[in-house]
Amino acid sequence: MKHRIGRVEGEILRELTKILRKDIRDPRLSDVTITAVECTNDLSYATIYYSLLSEDPEKEQEVSEALDKAKGMMRHLLGQVLTVYKVPELIFKRDNSVKYGSKIDRLIAEVRKQDAERNGK
Repeated sequence: MKHRIGRVEGEILRELTKILRKDIRDPRLSDVTITAVECTNDLSYATIYYSLLSEDPEKEQEVSEALDKAKGMMRHLLGQVLTVYKVPELIFKRDNSVKYGSKIDRLIAEVRKQDAERNGK
């Protein structure tokens, strides 16, 4: 059963990426990248994780509203291509792993700089 859920998650990820690029005409969603999909065991809900290139809270709010507005159309278009009995309800969540990764990179660079200063003295 887990294998099937993984396949459906992959298919949803691929199809939603296509839908965002080709079918959704909202300019607020131009910088959105879908990073992951997690489905419940009964495939009734799919949590869609997305990332943004911008860290602006205002932009983040606009994207969240645009995704909520486009959710119905995305689900309808998914229903036309998915091979499941019932199309899962879509839940969008911001993926903060990119922001977290850049924070870790900054901290590592800071530590290296401090280490170089200490060794140089």
